[in-house]
Amino acid sequence: MEGPGLGRGVPASPREGLVKNVSLESLQLCERDGKAEDSGVVEMELPVPVNIRISNITCDSFKICWDMDPRTKEKITHYFIDLNKKENKNSNKFKHKDVPTKLVAKAVPLPMTVRGHWFLSPRTEYTVAVQTASKQSDGDYAVSEWSDIIEFCTADYSTVHLTQLLQKAEVIAGRMLPFTVFYRNQNQEYFDYCRNEQGGRMLPSVKDNSGSHGSPLSGKLEGIFFSCNTEFNTGQPPQDSPYGRYRFQIPAEELFGPDTRLYFGDFYCMYTAYHYVILVLAPRGSPGDIYCSDRLPELDVTDNRFLTRVCGHDGRVEFRHAQDVILELIYTEPVELARGSVAQISGHQLMSLSTINAKKDPSCKTCNISVGR
Repeated sequence: MEGPGLGRGVPASPREGLVKNVSLESLQLCERDGKAEDSGVVEMELPVPVNIRISNITCDSFKICWDMDPRTKEKITHYFIDLNKKENKNSNKFKHKDVPTKLVAKAVPLPMTVRGHWFLSPRTEYTVAVQTASKQSDGDYAVSEWSDIIEFCTADYSTVHLTQLLQKAEVIAGRMLPFTVFYRNQNQEYFDYCRNEQGGRMLPSVKDNSGSHGSPLSGKLEGIFFSCNTEFNTGQPPQDSPYGRYRFQIPAEELFGPDTRLYFGDFYCMYTAYHYVILVLAPRGSPGDIYCSDRLPELDVTDNRFLTRVCGHDGRVEFRHAQDVILELIYTEPVELARGSVAQISGHQLMSLSTINAKKDPSCKTCNISVGR
């Protein structure tokens, strides 16, 4: 039997006030091979959980509830929960598989919260099944049959988790350097296509899967990637790029004006010493602004550690960027080529530095938080 979609939109239990957290102290891992004589299981008629419901899903927790025969509830002392990552049909069958997680929880009033970043990752599909159990005087367990298996998917990082990433990024951002232009490198064919097929405009596209696995931007936010980092010795954009030999440059004021909102999006690295910070520039009231306002921490454009726009006493506007992180900027609206200029750069196309669909290093202590990658 299939479960309720991805576990979203399930009505909360009327016993919401009786929720208990299943934490590290009350959950234990166990192994099960299905053989009663080998696993200390004895025969007893116990209710099989039915109509399993998953709700209140976050990136590292969920609530679970089910129905069962009330006449035998008093016999139940524990619940066995079989939680597994859903198999990917396209995965390498020779690759080591994730070890299934069997959880033992004391029988608390339902629904209960299962929480733990040590076995739950954000934006990941799981399967779950449940047994009821009764611990016997000799230490063995009597168990019911396993319930039907249902599927659900964990959520993206919340603003709480993104704020934790933001705070870690601030630690290494370094001092602020002045800059005057945003730039975007591509091949010549890309700019020809923009001129001939898109009315002379660069159009937003859906962000790829680079960065943190739990990012609410990947596969959802539409935008155009820009850079603004400069070389320390020249104050100008670098002449090398991973993305192409042609560069579109636009004055910073064109994209980062007084009606532009700034959001923190992500902090990651790719098994190298370089760290990347993703920021979103969204015109106030635009679809991108509306999407980000509910999901990302907003930054003060005049006072943050990554990208600032400050108007001086003489009326001139000065733009600054962080020196020690590589900024990836997503502008959420179309940009006309006529607002800037396109020219060939003199450096090399360093493909090894590309971050397209780059996976975050899950072992880096600098840019990871305790809720998965």
